[in-house]
Amino acid sequence: MRAALWLMALFAVAAASALFAGSNPGTVTLFWAPYRVDLSLNLVLLVLLVIFVVLHLALRAISATLNLPHEARRWRLQQKERAVYAALLDSLSHLVAGRFIRARKSAELVVSLEESVSSSSESLPYAGRLRAVTHLLAAESAHALQDKLVRDAHFRQALQHASHRDAQDVCDGVQLRAARWALDERDASAALEWLNHLPQGASRRTVALRLRFKAARLAGQSRQALEVARLLTKHRAFSESAGRSISRGLAIELLGSAHDPVQLQRAWEALDGTQQQMPDVAMEASARLLMLEGEAALARQWLLPVWTTMTTSGGGALAPAQRVRLVRVLEQSFGEGDAAPDSTWLARIESAQMANPREAVLQYLAGVSCMRLRLWGKAQQLLKQSLSLLQDNGLKRDAWRALAEMAEQRQDMVAATEAYRQALKLPD
Repeated sequence: MRAALWLMALFAVAAASALFAGSNPGTVTLFWAPYRVDLSLNLVLLVLLVIFVVLHLALRAISATLNLPHEARRWRLQQKERAVYAALLDSLSHLVAGRFIRARKSAELVVSLEESVSSSSESLPYAGRLRAVTHLLAAESAHALQDKLVRDAHFRQALQHASHRDAQDVCDGVQLRAARWALDERDASAALEWLNHLPQGASRRTVALRLRFKAARLAGQSRQALEVARLLTKHRAFSESAGRSISRGLAIELLGSAHDPVQLQRAWEALDGTQQQMPDVAMEASARLLMLEGEAALARQWLLPVWTTMTTSGGGALAPAQRVRLVRVLEQSFGEGDAAPDSTWLARIESAQMANPREAVLQYLAGVSCMRLRLWGKAQQLLKQSLSLLQDNGLKRDAWRALAEMAEQRQDMVAATEAYRQALKLPD
């Protein structure tokens, strides 16, 4: 369609020119004493057009001739840029393919090509970023080959060029790679130091948080690892189940690092509400507090949410092993000196046992509580009822031992001997 329009326009111009030239009687007279020259107007116009075209072409030829040195320099720079791009692409290709020696050589070739461009009074607008990225590629290749001397040399060059104004965006990447290399060498302190040098925005990126999490775990800093795990879960770097499992493990590790009740209470307060309500975490904290000779009442207070969860859901919210451990920790708290169950906890245990008469662990706990209160008859009845329902051999053994102790209190040595015999029959 466009060609047809151009053809029609050309015919129209030709027709108009023919009409103008064919019926144009005008003349142009030139006086050059003693001569007089008469020329047709059409001829004069044609000569002027030819002169204009010739002058235009001559000026363009002169301009092209004068621009030849500049064009030659531009062509040489373009060829060098293409060589730089090709070498950079080769370095990346060899690096991802595992050919680390070739990748380093290609990266060093990029550096030499860029230096040749700079030495020829030319400069690339992205020279700083190019040098930083190229040295980083060479350092990464040397790190894969465990050549620390070459790696550190290229890393210093990359960090120096990344500090320029046009390469600030590369500086974060260089520091992140340094942190990753430190983690590969199991140097957690160096990795954390590099991560602490990052700007605030870069330090909250997912890749930086993952590195900080690994470094904190390697350094044994459970509290910092727990805080980073919260952020990673919030940013959806971990799934909900994985984040919960990781937080539970870190919380237990943090509680286990406490060496006195004060440290343990501070570690407990460092946990958020969700982590404090995790059954394993609460039971670990309570057991640790009792082991460190802390307040038994405080230990039972930490266990109250877990107890509520078990009693309100009929035990279905807790695994059998968790129910057994909860009873163990409560039994231990009741047996600490004068830490016998108070009226509030005794009412909780009795109401839970009556509401769930088939729950063996609750019957066992109620029997132990009655035994601590010297209610021998009720304790003996509850413990005997729990024996037929208990699945845990450890609780069964303790129940038989408790029955033996109460039999000794009654001077019934036959019953005590039989109870001890039943306890010894149970496997560990």
